[in-house]
Amino acid sequence: MEAAGGLLLPRGRPRRPEAVRLRKRRSVLYGAARGAAAQPGAGAAGGTSALTALAVAVRVLNCALVRTSFVPDEYWQSLEVAHRMAFSYGHLTWEWAQRLRGYSYPLLFASIYKALQLLGKDDVQLLIWVPRLVQAVLAAFADVKLYLLVRHLENAETAKYVYFCQLCSWFTWYSCTRTLTNTMETLLTIFALYYYPIKGSKMGSSCKYLTLIALAIVIRPTAAIPWIPLVFSHFLREQRKADLILHNCIPAGLVTLGISLIIDRVFFGEWVLVQLNFLKFNVLQNLGTLYGSHPWHWYLTQGLPIILGTHLPFFIHGCVLAPKRYRIFLMAVIWTVLVYSTLSHKEFRFIYPVLPFCMFFCGYSLKHLKAWKKSAASFLLVSNLLPALYTGLIHQRGTLDVMSHVQELCNDSNQSQAFVFIMMPCHSTPFYSHVHCPLKMRFLQCPPDLTGNESYIDEADVFYSNPLGWLNKEFYNDTLLPSHLIFFSVLEQEISSFLALKGYEKTATIFHTHVPQGRVGSHIYVYRKGLK
Repeated sequence: MEAAGGLLLPRGRPRRPEAVRLRKRRSVLYGAARGAAAQPGAGAAGGTSALTALAVAVRVLNCALVRTSFVPDEYWQSLEVAHRMAFSYGHLTWEWAQRLRGYSYPLLFASIYKALQLLGKDDVQLLIWVPRLVQAVLAAFADVKLYLLVRHLENAETAKYVYFCQLCSWFTWYSCTRTLTNTMETLLTIFALYYYPIKGSKMGSSCKYLTLIALAIVIRPTAAIPWIPLVFSHFLREQRKADLILHNCIPAGLVTLGISLIIDRVFFGEWVLVQLNFLKFNVLQNLGTLYGSHPWHWYLTQGLPIILGTHLPFFIHGCVLAPKRYRIFLMAVIWTVLVYSTLSHKEFRFIYPVLPFCMFFCGYSLKHLKAWKKSAASFLLVSNLLPALYTGLIHQRGTLDVMSHVQELCNDSNQSQAFVFIMMPCHSTPFYSHVHCPLKMRFLQCPPDLTGNESYIDEADVFYSNPLGWLNKEFYNDTLLPSHLIFFSVLEQEISSFLALKGYEKTATIFHTHVPQGRVGSHIYVYRKGLK
């Protein structure tokens, strides 16, 4: 007898290989594979949960690292309205008097504010950060949906690179956690894209994607623009066109529009179709030029290249490489840019909704790079990290930082006597949403004249034409003087005699930007009237 792997075999008999043990191991692996096949969603669900947790963590960090202001609408068309809805005090801009905005989007934040109030947690810091954290979580879910869409259409590797490009995008980092209607429009566009029945997709759902589009249009009517070529393409491919219209388009539109009408009826006190008013004002009458105009090619030469940044060459490369069935995504980008180019007033945020389409092509390009793949990914990460951190943490942060000085007045025993006058270009700072106490505050007004009066000049322009004269005329009596003045540094020298005469002294200097322009200075000054 001799030992063989722990078994005793008779001498002279041929040794039998340990086939049983190998088969046993293979059978275990085979059984596990069959078990996974029997439950196709099990492994995927676990992977998706981990990805979602990672995405949420990234976007929460994103939220914490964005402490700058972008445009006034971030507050004045969402949080300020929500504060008035929830707490019955605050300021509504002229757009609300003209019925150009709807209450559906601010209602989301008003609900958050009301819940915090009922819980006794309506601290001003929570009022500032919870809405942005909600926006960050929604952005994370949108990132995951974009990844899952590409994984379904292509493969996990391509999806990984598209997701990487989405996370690297400096403009997405800068914008996706802000309480802008453009941000929600972009997130809903990604959710709708996940259910869009593109050729080769098995996840398409006409009802879901059309409902999400309708919801985006309710929040911001221009959300329809990038979807026009996509919906038209779907209509041409659809065999049952009547069913698509009668059973999907009309119900989705009627339900969402009906809910919007009811919400606006409750808060306006009358029936009003704000989406139609919005389109009339901004598109048909093109009155957006009141806020400035740009040449027709601005989006092509500045807008799109800047928000894409170093993704631009990868976007072009991906457009060349991508299969024909993805040309509809490129068509949506081109169509949107061309439509917005016909409008005089242009802003970077207007074309933010096409950025996810661009990220698809960027990721497709990155995946098909061979020798340069790692170098290209490192380049994208580093080249986007710097502008993301600079614009998120440094550029234009003073208008938010100064509100902490205003908040301190709420805890002052002389709160009832405090009067803050913000002498800046109108809507430069947030208002009651970042103060949360009935403090007396005022800012320079700039509503447009819609009556056709060519000689009309708004209050802000009148002030800046002669600041010293305006102040002396407005505050002719010392009893009318504000207790605190807040203004950009460029104004200080011009009104220095008024400040000295009235007994004001500087109490705070706050950094705002390295690139001051016009009426916007590099720093913000807080002056307090001295006690006599």
